[in-house]
Amino acid sequence: MPRSNLITEEGATRLRNELADLWKNKRPEVTRAITAAAAEGDRSENAEYIYRKKQLREMDRRIRYLQKRTAEMRVIEHRPPDQSKIFFGALVELEDEEGNQFIHRLVGSDEFDYRAEYISIDSPLARALLKKQVDDEVVVNLPAGKKCFYINKISYPL
Repeated sequence: MPRSNLITEEGATRLRNELADLWKNKRPEVTRAITAAAAEGDRSENAEYIYRKKQLREMDRRIRYLQKRTAEMRVIEHRPPDQSKIFFGALVELEDEEGNQFIHRLVGSDEFDYRAEYISIDSPLARALLKKQVDDEVVVNLPAGKKCFYINKISYPL
């Protein structure tokens, strides 16, 4: 399933800052370390040189990915006109059948974070929640099986 290109303003800023940091700070540091390790002699048995080359490849891969994603992302900077329904960027309070409460924010696929309870707009739960309102019941097919949620509250943080 293709990923959406939607991203919040704060998520876009975070990706751009990561790209700038990798390109301007970390990559030059690693290339200096490679140059220093290469000057020590035989590169085929130089563990520092081999490690730094691998680190540079991984860093370049991440830089290419970030350049591609930042070029194609669509930053959502405004709230939807109808804030009574769930759309991208919504902060949603849910309750399951056992009375457990959960709070999730629907964000782009590049910014989901389990600790912050951000879920990707492409996730099964987010897709099931889209366009629903307070007091609606949502049944979601999760990896653990079907689960029913009730929507208690919808808000849109700045």
